[in-house]
Amino acid sequence: MMVIECIVNDKKYVLEVDPQERLLDVLRNHLGLLGTKEGCGEGECGACTVILDGKTVNSCLVLAGQAHNSVITTIEGVGNRQSPHPVQKAFVEVGAVQCGFCTPGMVLSAKNLLDKNPHPSDEEIGVALSGNLCRCTGYDKILRAVKLAAEEGK
Repeated sequence: MMVIECIVNDKKYVLEVDPQERLLDVLRNHLGLLGTKEGCGEGECGACTVILDGKTVNSCLVLAGQAHNSVITTIEGVGNRQSPHPVQKAFVEVGAVQCGFCTPGMVLSAKNLLDKNPHPSDEEIGVALSGNLCRCTGYDKILRAVKLAAEEGK
């Protein structure tokens, strides 16, 4: 076992974890943050996307020890029902949320893009979302949601 310290959604944690444990499992099983989903477990689908030290990552590919002294944002740290983040609001407004399984990863990828580039091109949006797979929407509504969030100032 090893001890890691990290900040998750603006709260500091000191956790005892198995060195082989994935960040995905730490978030879900130790911290109860179930918005981070396990899809493929191979870094292909993006359902487990989180923001780690300012970069979007597949948490299924990050070992817990790699998160030591890191700042992590999960979907639970982005907004809530009473006060949704502008990206979340845009997803709802344009109907980009269907089954919802990919939505947390999509929202985090879009948020991270807009935090760094408030006026991205269509190509930049496509690149930012390229690690996130959606089986329901066909991506058009997701792209429109990101554009809407950008237009409204994120």
